[in-house]
Amino acid sequence: MSLLIWLRVALVLSAVVLNTLLHALPLFAVALLKAVLPGKGLKRMCNWALAGLAESWIGVNNLMLGWFTPTRFQVQLPPGLKADGHYLVLANHQSWVDILVLQKVFNRRIPFLRFFLKRQLFWVPVLGLAWWALDFPFMGRYTHRQVARNPELARRDTEAVRVACAKFRDIPVAMMNFVEGTRFTPEKHARQEAPYRHLLKPRSGGVAFVIDAMGDGLHAILDISIAYPAGRPTMVDLMAGRVPEVRVLVRERPIPAALTAGNYQQDREFRARFQQWLNGLWQEKDADMERLLADRQAQ
Repeated sequence: MSLLIWLRVALVLSAVVLNTLLHALPLFAVALLKAVLPGKGLKRMCNWALAGLAESWIGVNNLMLGWFTPTRFQVQLPPGLKADGHYLVLANHQSWVDILVLQKVFNRRIPFLRFFLKRQLFWVPVLGLAWWALDFPFMGRYTHRQVARNPELARRDTEAVRVACAKFRDIPVAMMNFVEGTRFTPEKHARQEAPYRHLLKPRSGGVAFVIDAMGDGLHAILDISIAYPAGRPTMVDLMAGRVPEVRVLVRERPIPAALTAGNYQQDREFRARFQQWLNGLWQEKDADMERLLADRQAQ
């Protein structure tokens, strides 16, 4: 990259870091207040203040995204999204830019997005504590081999999901899940022999756990397809102004009643039905991605 582009990246990154620090300090103060205050009512007020600070942080980041980058957003949203709703948000995953795209599209349109995070991310400077203060669930994310050696690890992650969802039944929430479990690359796609052209295979366990734990506390599923016509970008590409366009399609889907009453872990037939439903949803998403990327050769 040229020196001018590196200077541009440094400017954008410095602005984001400054915005983060300015919002993190009052956020930590409210989190500390929440920890010592008695009573659910006062704690609920602190939750509203914490979510408001997070949305303000995202709002300023979105403004800077508009100021410093030429990226165009083509977004198709369903009507009637609720800022006080309870949503399970599912999306394909190609880049860390996806998170900024989701925040750009949904900030203050639906409740503050919360992600399931790897436990190691708690130690990220400033952000780790901020995620903890905002009740982001931290999980082990163990491999199949680790779980096979120690099945207790799977129980810990399941319990972490249940504890988090119990907190969110009483407050507006949008639980975010990148269902593929990892970012798309051609190498991963080939290794999986995935039956989709633009997606990896979906993992249904996390989705099933959230639906089971939240039950009728969820209003709907928001099914998000994110496409980059010029190719999958990095964060540096975004800050350098090399992402010309992002296309996002949002479908609001009901939660099938048949999927809210079953034991995903122990009932093999229920698990097969759940996986079949999610695979069908992913098949439709793959067709949506094909349409979103249809004219990419003209970019």
